[in-house]
Amino acid sequence: MASEDPVRQAMLEAIPHLRAFAISLTGNVTYADDLVQAALLRGLENLDKFQPGTSMQAWLFTILRNQFYTDMRKSRREVNDPEGALAGKLAVMPEQGARLDFSDMQTALAKLSIEQREALLLVGAEGVSYEEAAQICGTNLGTIKSRINRARTRLAELLALDAQEDLGPDRLVKAALFMQTS
Repeated sequence: MASEDPVRQAMLEAIPHLRAFAISLTGNVTYADDLVQAALLRGLENLDKFQPGTSMQAWLFTILRNQFYTDMRKSRREVNDPEGALAGKLAVMPEQGARLDFSDMQTALAKLSIEQREALLLVGAEGVSYEEAAQICGTNLGTIKSRINRARTRLAELLALDAQEDLGPDRLVKAALFMQTS
């Protein structure tokens, strides 16, 4: 313990210099005092890493500076919202509804004829053109358009959809049921 006394004394002597340095970095006395306290606490926690014979003040300055930069990086990712006003305005769509909609869509798709399902999935889900879908299915363009139209109508019946608003926010479901036929 006796060998630690000069080290602790050097820490105490560095406090006014640390405070002045912290104030110059932050421009805020309260935050500067918090930085000094954090630097001293880290210094005490890591005292075994301090190399005797080197400058205690320089070592603590480095700790303080690193803490300041860490805080700055964190503050870029954080939003100051002490009253919770911003957090209260945030909303996230519930995920279970989308999962249930997806399950309903899978069930309804399984009830379509293979030809209608194939045509609808190629154009609506895979994004291929009507012409490409006709080529893939080995049929003509009019047949593909007819299959897709009948598949959309049948899906709307199976899912009991009356209006486009019934679909919710999922753009893929909307695309599959309400794409413009060209």
